[in-house]
Amino acid sequence: MKLLVLGGPRFLGRFVIERALARGHQVTIFNRGRTEPALFPEVEKLRGDRATDVSALAGRSWDAAIDTSGFLPATVRRMTEALRGRVGHYTFVSSISVYSDFSRARMDEASPASTLTPEQWKEAEAIDASEPRNTPAFYTLYGPLKTECEVLVQQAFPGRSAIPRPGLIVGPNDYMDRFPYWVRRIAEGGDVLAPGRPQRNVQVIDVRDLADWMVRLAEDRVAGVFNATGPEPPTPMAELLETCRTVARSDARFVWVDDAFLVERKVGVWEELPLWLPESDTGHRGILDMNVDRAIAAGLTYRPLHETARDTLAWLPGRGAQEWRAGLAREKERALLEEWAARAE
Repeated sequence: MKLLVLGGPRFLGRFVIERALARGHQVTIFNRGRTEPALFPEVEKLRGDRATDVSALAGRSWDAAIDTSGFLPATVRRMTEALRGRVGHYTFVSSISVYSDFSRARMDEASPASTLTPEQWKEAEAIDASEPRNTPAFYTLYGPLKTECEVLVQQAFPGRSAIPRPGLIVGPNDYMDRFPYWVRRIAEGGDVLAPGRPQRNVQVIDVRDLADWMVRLAEDRVAGVFNATGPEPPTPMAELLETCRTVARSDARFVWVDDAFLVERKVGVWEELPLWLPESDTGHRGILDMNVDRAIAAGLTYRPLHETARDTLAWLPGRGAQEWRAGLAREKERALLEEWAARAE
């Protein structure tokens, strides 16, 4: 299969390329060449910017495309128009953030998705198309932006598009640092602040499982929309943390601190304590407990969590010295634990 991968090889794209090559496919990459351009020397690299210049795609055709970098309707429209009639199957990476209501658990793909209002369309038009993360509105509109992108893909490739909606993607090379925070912090040992109720459900998906599945969707030209998180059943938070402790052979001791205490102290949800959502926030109760039956029926499989934790831990020394994007500062963690212990006396 001739496969076009849209986006850089930073995280998900890297593993899509690896899996496609391992399965014997002829891979072409289209991106700006800013992220590790020396990777995959055996792969054809087309340079351009989906926001301004897609001319490198002109006159070419592929059996399938996997789009890992579509965030704005304008750039997705430009890409689908450039590839319409020249790509047999299109896989577009969306997000479970598209849903308009997370107040219930086990939502499936038929649940309502959010769309942009006329006022939000105006905000979206002001987002920097080449660097959307530099515009605050990108984050507040992320879900409905993805919904609008999905619509464009389905219109351009009717019956020939797969739309995975991942949850939290984790594993080696995870530059968002949410799962790596827990792996690193637990490996350091000592008293670890563990948020909320130990048995509350969480879902994550290993980047390699997602990448392999998407390549197979492209091979088989599977069409449809899929909640692409996992596993099934969801993992209790205590099990996730204990798995990290076992893999690291750590002496970490988990101190479970209840939601109300953390909320009162304005501890950052996700940013400071990744995978923590207060259960009192009923508007988000379902975001870590989605129905993934359709994806499993379409072939999505999950490796054991200990493999993800082990490989993330092994990757950490090569992560580099850049500032961490997520996680609780050790000084703040220590202060919170001391105050929590004092309250219990």
